[in-house]
Order: sequence, then structure tokens, then C-alpha cells
Amino acid sequence: MQKSAKAGIVLLIILVLVPAVAAEDALEWYTKGQNAATAGNYADAVTYYNNALSLDPSYVLALSGKAVALNALGQYSAALDSANAALAIRTSSDTLNARAYALYKLGRYDEAVAAYVNVTAKGTPSASTYCNLADSYVKTANPDAALKSYAQCTNIDPHNADTWNQIGLIYLSQQKYSDALDAFNKATQETTKNAEIWNNKGEAYAALEQYEDASNCFKTALSLSPNYADAQSNLDSVRGKGQVYQVTGLPTTTPAPWVLGGVKTTTAVTAVTTTQALPTTSPTLEPASSLTVTATETPVATATTFTPLSPFCALAAFVVAGIACAGVRRGKK
Repeated sequence: MQKSAKAGIVLLIILVLVPAVAAEDALEWYTKGQNAATAGNYADAVTYYNNALSLDPSYVLALSGKAVALNALGQYSAALDSANAALAIRTSSDTLNARAYALYKLGRYDEAVAAYVNVTAKGTPSASTYCNLADSYVKTANPDAALKSYAQCTNIDPHNADTWNQIGLIYLSQQKYSDALDAFNKATQETTKNAEIWNNKGEAYAALEQYEDASNCFKTALSLSPNYADAQSNLDSVRGKGQVYQVTGLPTTTPAPWVLGGVKTTTAVTAVTTTQALPTTSPTLEPASSLTVTATETPVATATTFTPLSPFCALAAFVVAGIACAGVRRGKK
């Protein structure tokens, strides 16, 4: 009886200890998975997480870690499944992020927006959370919301050149060229080796009609990427623009024809007017030198040579001559 009692006690101890050992094994596999993921060995990490889940299918941390590792491997559908399974048990920031990222990479941008908004409300958002949310807003044609999310992203990480480039592209699409140029300037402060950013910066300068600066940007882009077709096309389009040409010497003047009323000018529109016809020939005048005055009270007409410039001038001369002749007749009486 004593032996049976001892055997029963040993069996009871084994039954009590076995679940504890299994739990410790699941934790050990999960820890191995975390270490492998930290080292970038995501395939091994998935294997270790699966080992942990084979021992404890509801191991939330293993499900979440597996979702992250699968995203890193580009297996977004499997990652989404693992994240959804984890969230069905318990919500965590890592799991929410993993689900949102899987939706984003699968191109399900409307769902990604909702998922990332959920992360910002319940989780611990990172710079990439806000940037991916911003890009999802861009993909769903909501640029103003995208700019707000990008602002959050740059508050956390102000040194990401690609983020500033994306901000600049939004401003370019909105024709806010000064704001776009500010964003591209920040981008080129972070990196000078990105041909696309230099090309985009050149486009902002060109839109502001600062063609020399634009040309320099396009040339920089081509120096980094000689076969960059867009940069070459943009450079060709700004050649010659904004140049100042100096002209030496004085222009040659051409005398304008003299007509009644002054110098004849040419206008773009020809005005049609109706005027009374004037005589085309001037009256024949008796030379004033043949007139003689005998009466002292009558003014003496002096000899002049009159060349009429117009029918009006001829008419005036005729009137003056008539007055003079009348005076002469009076004097003879």
C-alpha cells in the first residue's frame, strides 16, 4: 500500500507540473521568435512563433509577433489573418499596427485609414503610423487630411527626406508653389542624393518663374541620374526662359507722313468716319504784289508768296485777298 501511495503521489505531481512545463516551452519559443525578429531573421521568427502557438493557440503575443514578422516578409494576407486572430482575443498597439500595415500594403486604403485612425486613438502611434495614414489619405483623395497626418509624422521624425518630399508633392498638386518649395528645401537638407527630390524642387522653382534656380535643380537631378527623362524634359522646357536681352544702338526713326491734323499714326482698329467732301483744288489767287493802295487810311498789302498746305489754308487766303481788293476799290472812288 505504501508503494501504491507513493506512485500515486508521483503521478499527481507529474500531472500538476506538465501544464506548467508546456507554458514555459511556449514562452521559450516566443522568446526565440522575438530574438530572431530583432535580428531581422523573420522566417526563423515565424517558425518559433508557430511552435509557441502549437503549444498554446491563444498565445496573443505569439500571434501578434507572427503578424509583424509576416508583414516584414511581404506576406500581408497571412499577416492580416494573424493580426485579426490576436485582436479577437485582446487588443494591443503592436497588433493594431500590424493589421493596419497589412491593409495598407494590400492596397485596401479605405480600411487602412480606419485601422490607422484606430491606432492613433487606442495604440501608441509611431512616425510611420502617421506617414502611412497620410499616404492612405492621399490614395483616397483627401490631401488636406494627409497634410495633417504628415505634420504629425514630421513632429515625431523631422529628418525623413521622403516625408518632406511627399508633403511637397501635395502642395504642388494644390498649386501652392511656395509651400511646396519649402518642403523640398527641407528634403534636400536631409539628403542631396535623391534625383527625384531635386527634380520636384526644380518644378516648384519653375512654377514660381525662378528659371535659373529651376535649371540648376534639374541639372543636379541629371548629375545623379543621367537617364532621368523627366528631369531632362523639364530642363529643356526652362531653357531660355527668364533671360534678359540687351540691345545696343539707337532705333532708326522713319518720318511719318504729314496730313491734315498732324502726324498720321497707325492703330490696330481702323475707324470709319463720314465727312463732308472738301474741294480738291485750290482757288487761283491773284498775287498780292500787284495790289496798290492810294488811300492812306487803307492798310498796305505787302508782297508775299503763299503756298497753301491744305484746302482750308487756300480758302483763308482767298478771303484775305477779297478784303484787300475791296479796300482798293474804295480808294479809287
